[in-house]
Amino acid sequence: MARSVGGYGGGRLLHPFFVSLGGTLLIAAFFTDAMYASNALMQWANFSAWLIVGGLVLALISVLALVIDLVIGRASGIRGLDFALVGIAALVSLLNVFVHTRDAWTSVVPGGIILSAIAALLLIVAGLRGWCVTGIAIARPGDIA
Repeated sequence: MARSVGGYGGGRLLHPFFVSLGGTLLIAAFFTDAMYASNALMQWANFSAWLIVGGLVLALISVLALVIDLVIGRASGIRGLDFALVGIAALVSLLNVFVHTRDAWTSVVPGGIILSAIAALLLIVAGLRGWCVTGIAIARPGDIA
């Protein structure tokens, strides 16, 4: 009989997929900020703002998926460090989207790019840890593998 990773045969966790998508957009915002800082073409700042907003929308969806994972029992408990990394990155990105509403150069340099770098660093660490903020639920007797 085949078993899934983690010993739980009840399905896959929903939230890591959305956390990784949102995290990828927020990390990409750092690179578009760096492009804007290097050549001052305003479209790069627009791309950054769009990427940050998209990443925050996906962060909201991942919170809903996390709640679903916890309610239906696919996930056990929240892992503090991973949740903190992703949560702080989301809060920094929320502040960053407000900084990106400024006009022209000050929307990115220096505040926006610093906030993007902090968020990207936190999310890279979260990505290396697996994008998952919960433990996988242990298989219960009677679960079909």
